[in-house]
Order: sequence, then C-alpha cells, then structure tokens
Amino acid sequence: MSALAASSSEAGMKVKIDIECSPEEARSFLGLPDVTRINEAMVDEVVRRTEANLESMEPEVLMRQWSAVGGQMTNQFMDMMRQAGGVPGSGKGS
Repeated sequence: MSALAASSSEAGMKVKIDIECSPEEARSFLGLPDVTRINEAMVDEVVRRTEANLESMEPEVLMRQWSAVGGQMTNQFMDMMRQAGGVPGSGKGS
C-alpha cells in the first residue's frame, strides 16, 4: 500500500476545462466589475483631447517647435563644450 501511495503522490494530475462564454458572462461568473462605462468615458476623453491637439500635429507647427528646441539645445551643448574645453581666448583655462 505504501508503494501505491508513493507512486500516486509523485505523479501529478492535470485537468483541462474549456469554457465558452462571452466576456460579460465571464465577468459575472468571476465576480469582476463591469468597466464598460468607465472604458467608454476614458475613450471619449482620449478622443476629445486628441481632437483638441490636432492643430499641434500640423507639420508647420511641429517644425517650428522642433527648430526652436533644437536651436536652444545646440547652443547649450556648444556652451558646455566651450566651458569644458577652455576655448582659447574665452578667458577660461588660459
């Protein structure tokens, strides 16, 4: 009897269950909340914000924004390199 108990405890048991149901039925069965209204409200808000920001997605507006930021970053980088390298004639490092 001990050999039987040992072999059954070593061998695992696998069970597979297929359930066909709709998402609503699964939520109800598992006791999960229905988030349909919240999801719809969030999608509506994303659409509203996207439509409000479409003007900023125009190529001309984007290029103006990028060039302004890009120019500032280039100037800051060059200033940092001048300070780090002690450019001759700048009064630093000489």
